[in-house]
Amino acid sequence: MMYWYGSGMSGWGYALMTVSMILFWGAVIFGIVLLVRYFGRSGQPTAAPPQSAEALPSPERLLAERFARGEIGEEEYRQRVAVLRGADQPANGQARPPAGTSTR
Repeated sequence: MMYWYGSGMSGWGYALMTVSMILFWGAVIFGIVLLVRYFGRSGQPTAAPPQSAEALPSPERLLAERFARGEIGEEEYRQRVAVLRGADQPANGQARPPAGTSTR
């Protein structure tokens, strides 16, 4: 009966037990989070790899897509295509004012 002195654990025993319990529950929670994230993504497509500069659409193609979706009108489409091609006049035949001047 000589081992029945107090609770049998010193302050270091309680500290080690507390730290190990925190580490154990932290590992359990971390594992659950990893599993949820892993199985949560399985139904979704993965991110596409970054496109190279050659695979990017041209500005004229982007304008054509916006025109096809109805985001811009025909007049605006023709004006922007003319600007991209470097023409001095928009497609409707009106002269463009010089740069830096107002049209008022």
